[in-house]
Amino acid sequence: MIQLKKLAGQTAIYGVSSVIGRLLNYLLTPILTRPEIGGFNPGEYGVITEMYAYLAFLIVFLTYGLETAFFRFKQKNDDKKYVYSTALISLLLSSSLFIFCVFLFSFEISSFLGYPNNQEYVKWFSIIVGIDAVCSIVFAKLRYENKALKFSLVRVMSIAINIFAVLFFLIVCPLLQSEDTLSVLIKSFYDPKVGVGYVFIANLIASSATLLVLLSEMKGIRWGLNYILWKKMIRYSLPLMVAGLAGMINETVDRVLLKKLLPSIQDTSANPSGDIMYEIGIYGAFYKISIFMMLFIQTFRYAAEPFYFRYKKEKDSKKLYADIMKYFVIVSSTIFLVVMINFDLFKHFIGTQFHDIRGFKIVAVLMLANYFFGLYYNLSIWYKLTDKTRYGAYISIFGAAITISLNFMLVPVIGIFGSAITTLVCYVTMTIVSFYFSRFNYKVPYDLRSISTYFILMIFIFMISQFYNLGEIINSIYILIFIFVAYVLEFKTKKIRTK
Repeated sequence: MIQLKKLAGQTAIYGVSSVIGRLLNYLLTPILTRPEIGGFNPGEYGVITEMYAYLAFLIVFLTYGLETAFFRFKQKNDDKKYVYSTALISLLLSSSLFIFCVFLFSFEISSFLGYPNNQEYVKWFSIIVGIDAVCSIVFAKLRYENKALKFSLVRVMSIAINIFAVLFFLIVCPLLQSEDTLSVLIKSFYDPKVGVGYVFIANLIASSATLLVLLSEMKGIRWGLNYILWKKMIRYSLPLMVAGLAGMINETVDRVLLKKLLPSIQDTSANPSGDIMYEIGIYGAFYKISIFMMLFIQTFRYAAEPFYFRYKKEKDSKKLYADIMKYFVIVSSTIFLVVMINFDLFKHFIGTQFHDIRGFKIVAVLMLANYFFGLYYNLSIWYKLTDKTRYGAYISIFGAAITISLNFMLVPVIGIFGSAITTLVCYVTMTIVSFYFSRFNYKVPYDLRSISTYFILMIFIFMISQFYNLGEIINSIYILIFIFVAYVLEFKTKKIRTK
């Protein structure tokens, strides 16, 4: 119980910063999806959605699993002083090479992506992802050293800078441009034609500021690249990179494939303009609403990953992991109910141009998909703790195959809803497969009865809330019922154990 409280405390610190950061970042969505106040229409927002889908792939590729390798070898390696510097130097070299290659072939890359007149997009993103890759190992160091507060403050600072930069370029600059005394100064660095590019520039400014702040964590260490250690870390991390890339396929490739698959959809009632980027923009905006589940999973991951490695050798570690899974399910179920029961409230985070009738079904399916992704992440400890990371790659590749094939099958038939269904099927399948293999390799005594009970109760309450909608405020009763039942069941279980 002490360990659980410690994990909860660490998760709370990471969570508060992530919630604050994401909430601040989330407040950009009402602006970015409202053209009347400086934002963009669905087609323009589709460009942002697509480009950030590519960014997600690149950050996994450029970090190549070294975060997890850092935690693993920091625990087991005798020469621990070189683990951090070896990982950091490796990322510095690979990121520099990546940026150089992108600048060298920027025209070819931008043309392939469909933006031949915007080579600057790929150049900006190459610098962003290069900086973020280097910063990732520094953030991992902070997590390992339990410097959750500093970790959180730096991340919130980065997000705040990004937000202020976006607001400055999209709202302040257009207003100041009309002032005679400032128009010459503003025009020297601001051009309205850049449009969505200012969202990317703001990200570049924020990433650069983060790197400057984290430079202090790169000083005062014993610099050196231990080649033997590096080979061991790469051998451990590369399967994780493959798993991560496959995972990104599962998470983001739908926004890339939609551009190729949607032309066969002729639903003018849902999309009067018939614009493909409109559809991608709509899907990306509703994906933002489903991010609440991923927000919890991310904050949990920050605390859980080093925690799992740290307590691996404890006598009751497997029992502890089982309890963590159960409480994770309780919190995830609550989040699902909060968002879906109050969907009419949450949908106002995006502009009215994005209020598509398909939104509720899309968000419900994506929330459920992210729910299972959280279960899969918890289950993934078995191959990380046993150094069998290749299994993570196999499972993720299997999931990626499902994602790609089902998108090709469903999107031409049912449009963007097909991508949502595909995401759910993928994560459910990966969860089942991972659980099956965990029973033979690192068996954790998960409380399947309790987990199933909470999942079924969540679905039941959700269904009842749709048949008997009592209004946004009174609907909170449904959520309180779930929390009350979970409290009673857990209190009863604890009472039985203490007898």
